[in-house]
Amino acid sequence: MKKTQVLILPGWQGSGPSHWQMRWAATHAYQVVEQHDWMRPLRGDWLARLDHVISDLSAPVYLVAHSLGCIQVAAWAKASAHCDKVKGALLVAPGDVDAPQLVDLFSSWRPIEMKCLPFKSILASSQNDPFCTAEKAQQLANAWGAEWIDLGPCGHVNAESNLGDWPEGHALLNELMKEKEHGH
Repeated sequence: MKKTQVLILPGWQGSGPSHWQMRWAATHAYQVVEQHDWMRPLRGDWLARLDHVISDLSAPVYLVAHSLGCIQVAAWAKASAHCDKVKGALLVAPGDVDAPQLVDLFSSWRPIEMKCLPFKSILASSQNDPFCTAEKAQQLANAWGAEWIDLGPCGHVNAESNLGDWPEGHALLNELMKEKEHGH
């Protein structure tokens, strides 16, 4: 059986060492998809980088995206010929690039791709995320065909949310991976 690959897709500015994504990468040897420019994220660059990384993998791939990384997954899934390698995605705290305070910064990311993802996905979001309302997160989950998980009030589900290793989130990833292994 091929070894399962888990790719970590941070959002804008990357994820620092205390972010649960980086903790998971260190603890579980997951691969972080590094971007050329974390501060000025250009959609085309980020999609090309993800496509390049996935094109080199033959194993079943699972994506763990945070914030802008969620928007990246939706855009990549529409444009890539490598979608069949991805078996599932955990999408956490999507960043709403259509929000008035973010529009100028993320103009290359608009509009958000609203097509159903071609792989199983779970979208977990917070009720008080400053970068995406709970209503918008539900709209994205519905559009992408993702199971929506309400995390309650935990901000942007990042380092400032004080989640530590966020074992609840890792349990969601394990659930996603287990379901695919058993063909459910």
